Amino acid sequence: MMRRMVIPTLLAAAFTFVFAGAAQAEQADTATAPSPSEVASALRSDPLFVDPAVEGLSGSQADAIRSAAQNAGSPLYYVILPEGSLTTRAETITFLDDVRADVGEGTYAALVGGSFVPVSDTMSDSQLADMSAAAGGEANQTDALVRFAAEMNEAEEAGAAGGVFGAVLAGILVLGLVGGGFFVYNSRRKRERAAAEQLAQVKQIAAEDVTRLGEDIAGLDINLTDPALDDATRDDYTHAMDSYDRSKSALDSMRQPEDVRNVTNALEDGRYYMVATRARLNGDPVPERNKPCFFNPQHGPSDRKVMWAPPGGSPREVPACAADALAVEQGGDPDARLVEVDGRRVPYYDAGPQYAPYASGYYGMDMMSGMFMGMMLGSMMGGFGGMGYADPGAVDAGAGDAGGDMGGGDWGGGDFGGGDFGGGDFGGFDF
Repeated sequence: MMRRMVIPTLLAAAFTFVFAGAAQAEQADTATAPSPSEVASALRSDPLFVDPAVEGLSGSQADAIRSAAQNAGSPLYYVILPEGSLTTRAETITFLDDVRADVGEGTYAALVGGSFVPVSDTMSDSQLADMSAAAGGEANQTDALVRFAAEMNEAEEAGAAGGVFGAVLAGILVLGLVGGGFFVYNSRRKRERAAAEQLAQVKQIAAEDVTRLGEDIAGLDINLTDPALDDATRDDYTHAMDSYDRSKSALDSMRQPEDVRNVTNALEDGRYYMVATRARLNGDPVPERNKPCFFNPQHGPSDRKVMWAPPGGSPREVPACAADALAVEQGGDPDARLVEVDGRRVPYYDAGPQYAPYASGYYGMDMMSGMFMGMMLGSMMGGFGGMGYADPGAVDAGAGDAGGDMGGGDWGGGDFGGGDFGGGDFGGFDF
C-alpha cells in the first residue's frame, strides 16, 4: 500500500523549499506540470527529475541529490516542479501515484515550488516523519535532501535488523518458546496505547476550544426573533451557532487525531462569524476573514502579520490578533495557547508532534507546512510555505509572505536556498 505522509498524524513533515524566488513567483500562475508519464519515463533512467521551468539549481547540486538517490538502499525518486504546477497536496499525491504506477514501488518526493511531499510504499509513515525531521537539521537544502536519502538507508538497515530478529524469534516460537509472542502482542498494545493517548490529548485541547466558542456565543445572547435585528447580523450569529453545533458533533465523532480538522474548521468559522456579528452590532465594518491568530487560535481571526522569532530561530511573519501583534512589536510575549506537556504548560506550537493535527486543522499546510512541522519534527520552528494541510490550497512560498525571504529567492549560490531551508529555517535552524 502506498503510504502518504499526512500532516495530522505527525506524518506530513513538509519541507519548505524555494526555487528561483522571483522567477518562480512569476511562473506560479502559469506553470504547468508535466504529465506523470513524462516524469515516469525520465525516472526510469534517472532518479532525479527537474522540470525545465525550475531555475537556479546548479549542476553540482543536482548531482549531489541524484547521487544520494542512486545510493539509497531502495528506490528513491525526487521530482522537482515549479511553483503553481500542482496546486494542492491531494493533487501532488495523485500525481505521484500515477508516476509510481508506471515506475514501480519506492519512495517518491515531489518538491513543488514551496512544498515537499514525500510518499512511499516501502517506508512507514513514522519513518517518513523521522527522516524529514533529521533532514531538517542540515545546514543547507542540498544537504537536507542528501540527508533524507541517508536517513532512509538507516531506517531500512534498522528494519532489516528487525527482520532478522523476527526470524530468530519465529524459530524460537517453533521450538515452543512462546514468550516472543507476548513481546509482539505487548508492542502492539503499546502502540495502540500511544495512539489513544495522542487522540485524548488532541481531543482535550479541541474540547477546550469548543467550550470557549460556546461561552462566547452564549455571552452575546442575541434574540434572533427581535424585529430590530437586521438580517445580516441575524445570519452571522446563526452561522456562528451552527458552526458551534458542527464543532460539537465533530468532536464527538473523533476517532483518530486527524479528525480534529473537522472540529477546528468549524471553530474557525464560528469565531469569524462572532467577530462579524460584533462588528455589525457596533456599527463597524465587518473585517476581512483572515487565518486565526497564530499564537492562540482562540483569539479568532488575525489582525495583521508581525515579525516574530522563536527562541534560537530566525524572524518570520506570523498572523496575529491585534493584542498579540502589539505585544510582539513592543518586545513582549504574546498570549500563547498553552497545553500541558510533562507537567509543564507550553505553547501548543512547541509542544511536540502530538499537537500537529490541532495546528493543521486551523492553518492548513498553505500557511504552516514548513513552519509548524519544522517545530513539530525538528527543534520546533521553521518557515511557512507550500500547500495546505487541511485545505490543500497553495500559497505563495516566496518572499515576504512566509517568514523571511525564502532563502534569498533562489537556490542560494550553491547552498540550495541561501542557507535558509524554506522561508526562515526548518526546525529552528538556519540552513
